[in-house]
Amino acid sequence: MAISDFAVHNVVTASRDTTALEASRLMRHHHVGTVVVVDEAEGTRKVAGVVTDRDLVVEVMAGSADPNAIKLGDLLLRAPVTVDRDASYAETVRLMAVNGVRRVPVVDSSGALLGIITLDDMLRQLASPLAALADLASRARHYEAQTRA
Repeated sequence: MAISDFAVHNVVTASRDTTALEASRLMRHHHVGTVVVVDEAEGTRKVAGVVTDRDLVVEVMAGSADPNAIKLGDLLLRAPVTVDRDASYAETVRLMAVNGVRRVPVVDSSGALLGIITLDDMLRQLASPLAALADLASRARHYEAQTRA
């Protein structure tokens, strides 16, 4: 199954010129901890980076910067980590682990934003299969007891 099947497709986005204060209000309004910064060209949104609530606290608030003066573009310190829509679950986990990120925009082959996948999304998907595996030993004993009694 492709990672785009697990992604959230309603992504909160903003431009590089959005202020830190505006971004924090977007996060509050949408109940999210991430804004994907995009560059729009010809109707396509290309990922420029990701700004998190932690970025706002560590870089703006703790740095005593004016949240009305700091733009999201100022907070983009590295190239964005993105994942192709057709990547597997395992590839996405590896990408997140290698890059130390908990949120990854999902893009198409041209780099256009399609969605976002987060650590929380991944854990939610893993919880049910892991619970089934945890219960496997007791079910196997029960099955064996019934068939070999």
